[in-house]
Amino acid sequence: MPLVDLSHTLEDGMITYKGLPGPIVCDFLSREASRDHYTDGTEFHIGKIELVANTGTYVDAPFHRYADGIDIAELPLESIADLDGVTVRWDMAANGRAIGLDVFSGLDLDGKAVLIHTGWDKHWRTDAYFEGHPFLTADAAEFLRRYGARLVGIDSYNIDDTDDGTRPAHTILLGAGIPICEHMTGLDALQKSGFRFSAVPPKIHAMGTFPVRAFAVI
Repeated sequence: MPLVDLSHTLEDGMITYKGLPGPIVCDFLSREASRDHYTDGTEFHIGKIELVANTGTYVDAPFHRYADGIDIAELPLESIADLDGVTVRWDMAANGRAIGLDVFSGLDLDGKAVLIHTGWDKHWRTDAYFEGHPFLTADAAEFLRRYGARLVGIDSYNIDDTDDGTRPAHTILLGAGIPICEHMTGLDALQKSGFRFSAVPPKIHAMGTFPVRAFAVI
């Protein structure tokens, strides 16, 4: 069963979201320094990372949007691991930025991880990534909620239009307890259905968002 990696690699200094700092990836204990603690020929590396939670490919839990929502640690594994997946293709050149509900019509969404492939990940680590990205409309988010989507993922800068301060997709989906996976990549390698999807963050209390290693089994 082939595995498909759907995550961006975290690297020192990279910017995921404009205005937020990139991660600092460094040594806490270098191999050279560790030699003083062990016998000759034995060495270890202990790394250190400082980052904001919205870095790389990450999952949003309801706590990201709602103070009384469940956090990353409380997400049921059934909502983020080994989910039946469906891929939806969005042609931005032909249809524009706003992903409406019509593209989901007629699909079996109940209990599925719905992954929206827009191709926007081609702009990753460039200035173009931050402007003019495709996004999910409020009507589409409500459609996904109504028809039982278990998780919604997208390979874009944000699942919402960043010019809309109400953030309707986050509001609707997270309000219904549906996790969101943003900044995905590699969705072009997935078939329309018939795969399993996982995007599991560390079990961290009082955190609404955190990086994941998202992948599919096809």
